[in-house]
Amino acid sequence: MSDKPYVIDQMISAKSIAARIEELVVEIETDFAKTDKLVVVGLLRGSFVFIADLVRELSLPIEVDFLEVSSYGDSMESSREVRILKDLRGTIEDRDVLIVEDIVDTGHTMLNVTKHLMRRQPRKLRSIALLDKPSRREVDFQADYLGFEIPDEFVVGYGIDYAQRNRNLPFIGKVRFT
Repeated sequence: MSDKPYVIDQMISAKSIAARIEELVVEIETDFAKTDKLVVVGLLRGSFVFIADLVRELSLPIEVDFLEVSSYGDSMESSREVRILKDLRGTIEDRDVLIVEDIVDTGHTMLNVTKHLMRRQPRKLRSIALLDKPSRREVDFQADYLGFEIPDEFVVGYGIDYAQRNRNLPFIGKVRFT
């Protein structure tokens, strides 16, 4: 982590995030209305706050599982090498699956995770991202459901960190070095 001092400017309020999640839940419940059980797969660590708020709003029968993936380490830049550090505990074969991600940046993580999970033959596989930086995209990936599109800024809060700090902020903030 950089020793340079920084400040965090609020970009998206907690209230705006909560309102958007309510809207996204309507879309998800419509798309998965006929499912017998939706497997909601959170990508650790950044999505843990988002997935908690999302699943509390869903009225569908759900199961929650997690994948831990890494492409950043403690850096502000993606290494583009996606490593699966913790795999799913359960099976997703012939089941409906929703991947929950905090932020889609280059797209490498979500593209690799999608391919990884498709090999397990789910019946339906969709993805949701709280944040999207389309200006940074390096591969062809677009989440099926999207919270907010943001500019190319380094952000923290609501589960998203900078070198394991600032995950606990209730809002999304832009890191600005002073």
